Amino acid sequence: MTTIWNPVHVGTMSLPNRLAMAPMTRSRAKPDGDPGDLAALYYSQRASMGLIISEGTQPSDDGQGYILSPGIYRPSHVAGWRTVTDAVHAAGGRIVIQLMHAGRMSHPDNTPHHRPGMAPSAIAPGVPIFTATGMQDIPVPHALTESEIAATVDDFRHAAACAIEAGADGVEVHGANGYLLHQFIAEGSNVRTDTYGGSPQNRARMTIETVSAVAAEIGPQRTGLRISPGNLGNVGIDEGEHGKDVYRAILGALAGTGMAYLHVVHSGDDAFLEEIRRAWPGALLVNRPGRPLDKIDADIKAGLADVAAVGAWALANPDLVERLKLGADLNQPDHTTFFGGGAHGYTDYPTLDGLTT
Repeated sequence: MTTIWNPVHVGTMSLPNRLAMAPMTRSRAKPDGDPGDLAALYYSQRASMGLIISEGTQPSDDGQGYILSPGIYRPSHVAGWRTVTDAVHAAGGRIVIQLMHAGRMSHPDNTPHHRPGMAPSAIAPGVPIFTATGMQDIPVPHALTESEIAATVDDFRHAAACAIEAGADGVEVHGANGYLLHQFIAEGSNVRTDTYGGSPQNRARMTIETVSAVAAEIGPQRTGLRISPGNLGNVGIDEGEHGKDVYRAILGALAGTGMAYLHVVHSGDDAFLEEIRRAWPGALLVNRPGRPLDKIDADIKAGLADVAAVGAWALANPDLVERLKLGADLNQPDHTTFFGGGAHGYTDYPTLDGLTT
């Protein structure tokens, strides 16, 4: 029986185990989008994970949603991420950078150019967002024109090239959790009547074009995609009656391209996860938010996943792999330090041997 301790090939990477650190926003980058000074230590502390997926990293000024999130589209971003990837590789790890365009989940106060977010349609999500002056309502986003959609796809392509230049082992395109590509997938945020709206095939188009552009730039074996069928993420993400058909269109277009992996945030619909498993010939990563610790390898043992992606456990336990192998107690995550701040709750979680420094 396959377990989390069996090695596995994922694209160009050979993973020593089947645990992945899920992407987690930490809001500790510099104001210009460069990774924070402690980012290299934070990620390298967790290098014993089979794979590290970075926090969501914007591919452009327009892609930023939250304050102090990192970018990967300027030379300084490349240099900053190079310190991170070098540190992870020196510690024996593997890291991919997640490309995340927040779309309408943004506020002008949080972006370098102070413009409203961009989205498939001019529909506000109806929720507030944290800014430097506190919580503010998210304004109505700018509806992308077709030429702006093409430019946005090119932003992803350029960011992917920058990620590889920065030493990343690959990239993960974020198509989940209520952000830009998911906004195109969902009927509640996409009321377009052109080739990017309406039918499931049209609502799948932005994701397919973006992933295809990234794969053409850096190679499909260095390209992953994250999706969250049925996981509505942010308010206003209603995938609609034919939501599953959008994902079927995405899988149909991408399954035979030789991509490194598909990363599924599982919503509890086991039958659809089984359908995805049958349709996807490559490596499948599954993240089940809130899964009990004793079920961490259940999907792998059942053949539903090749890799288990975990979030807060990896955040709070830099030596999660070692603790699980030994059956040791785990550190409990401090939710008050998840977003923003310094070393506390970021790089000072103790290992079994003491503090990692």
